[in-house]
Amino acid sequence: MITIEKKLYTANVTVEGGREGKAVSSDGNLNLDLRYPKELGGPGNGVNPEQLFAAGFAACFEGAMGTITRKKGIKTEGVSISSNVTLGKDANDGYVLAVQFDITVKGVDIEVAKEIVEEAHKVCPYARATQGNIEVISNVIG
Repeated sequence: MITIEKKLYTANVTVEGGREGKAVSSDGNLNLDLRYPKELGGPGNGVNPEQLFAAGFAACFEGAMGTITRKKGIKTEGVSISSNVTLGKDANDGYVLAVQFDITVKGVDIEVAKEIVEEAHKVCPYARATQGNIEVISNVIG
């Protein structure tokens, strides 16, 4: 298990009502209605945990990519990550997530982009937390 040696930041969000409730951060910057998506029989008129995970993981991963490019002195013309988080069931009928990133790194050769992505998997906290626990696929498409 990886443990924190030095705290940098702690996010605090209170959820009431689960997937049919609200999520509110202690600083007031996050205030969301949570709803089941239509695909799971819900109204689809709110945010769901899979969307939040997709956004958080992709944002963190893109930040890690930025750290790598700065350290290596690589100049890009921008990064875009389409983050797909799938909720499914495993062989034991338990719920599980899978992640697929479709990543575009503008202004660099695709091999350089692949190296940046590979290195980012080593430093991104979300990638480190999910490594060996769920399937995470990173498709570098440009």
